[in-house]
Amino acid sequence: MKKIILGLAIFAFSFANAQAPLETGGIQLNAGFGSSNWGTPVYVGLDFGVVENFTLGAELSYQSYNQNGGPYDYKSTIYGIQVNGNYHFNELLNIPSKWDVYGGANINYYSWTTKYDGVKVTNYSDSDDFGLGLQIGGRYFFTDNFGINLQLGGGNVTSGAKLGITYKF
Repeated sequence: MKKIILGLAIFAFSFANAQAPLETGGIQLNAGFGSSNWGTPVYVGLDFGVVENFTLGAELSYQSYNQNGGPYDYKSTIYGIQVNGNYHFNELLNIPSKWDVYGGANINYYSWTTKYDGVKVTNYSDSDDFGLGLQIGGRYFFTDNFGINLQLGGGNVTSGAKLGITYKF
């Protein structure tokens, strides 16, 4: 009887592990580059497994955009802080554990600095410091701990795509 219970426990654990790329209490580091209408963001972030199939994360980003020539020259520099929540669809869609498919929402704060013709401008008529957005993404893990990620997002100032690496601790 003990062997049957032990076998069922091992099976249940391996099944749960195969269906949840980031288990409850797990941490993963994400880093990479992106694209947006405001330059190429560079980002680094952490995701935390809160409950089964759900993660909360935090991210820091930097991007700049320059335009030289034409009627005026300007340079924008943007620092960002983001908090996100994602639902991971592996269990729901019966996706293999090498993959992690997710979707969620985020809230962001951005610190913008822009110079027009060398003069610092702090009044923006077309953007806010805070943003709300949605994202969908996926990861492919080459090993149990290391993978690549691709994410598409919209609804905030850094809308676009991100490509990077993921490392699970």
